[in-house]
Amino acid sequence: MNTLATTIMPPEKQNSIIQTMASYGSKLFGFIRKRVKNEADAEDILQDVWYQLSAVVNAEPIEQTGAWLFRVARNKIIDKHKKKSESLIDDMVPDNDDDADDMGYFKDLLLTETKTPESEYIRSLFWDELFVALKELPEEQRQVFTWHELDGMPFAEIVEMTGEKEQTLVSRKRYAVLHLRKRLYQLYKEITQY
Repeated sequence: MNTLATTIMPPEKQNSIIQTMASYGSKLFGFIRKRVKNEADAEDILQDVWYQLSAVVNAEPIEQTGAWLFRVARNKIIDKHKKKSESLIDDMVPDNDDDADDMGYFKDLLLTETKTPESEYIRSLFWDELFVALKELPEEQRQVFTWHELDGMPFAEIVEMTGEKEQTLVSRKRYAVLHLRKRLYQLYKEITQY
């Protein structure tokens, strides 16, 4: 708690934050935990919510504290998922290929902030195609890709869980990424043909 209250803040506002954390902490954590992959992510998001609360309370009063907290938590969860999608899409678009420039349009459609029927349809196609392509992979490649990219597990944790060497896991993921790039490029070509 001291990290939140280290900024110059009147004692009554510090007490207000402490009371809010006590009142909403477990409900808010449960809400976040249901929507993220692991407990560490949930704790990080909860810390971000408390930090934002301390910054706002110091500046202005909040009328509906509960609604505000859950809205901030929801936004933080969305941000986390968006970052994961961005890095996943970055992996799927080749860096040093002539086709990479063409696929910039595809990437822009997938990562657009605005929701249009076209962008939602393309995003849905992307995820459908990704999961179909994942099923085509050998089990070991699919597992490493899923654990590392979709579940956010670091390689060290996968090494500990499987007993495999990190180089082996990195190699399997690379083969998976190459296969997925090829499949997603086919989707890109089909979309942009029209």
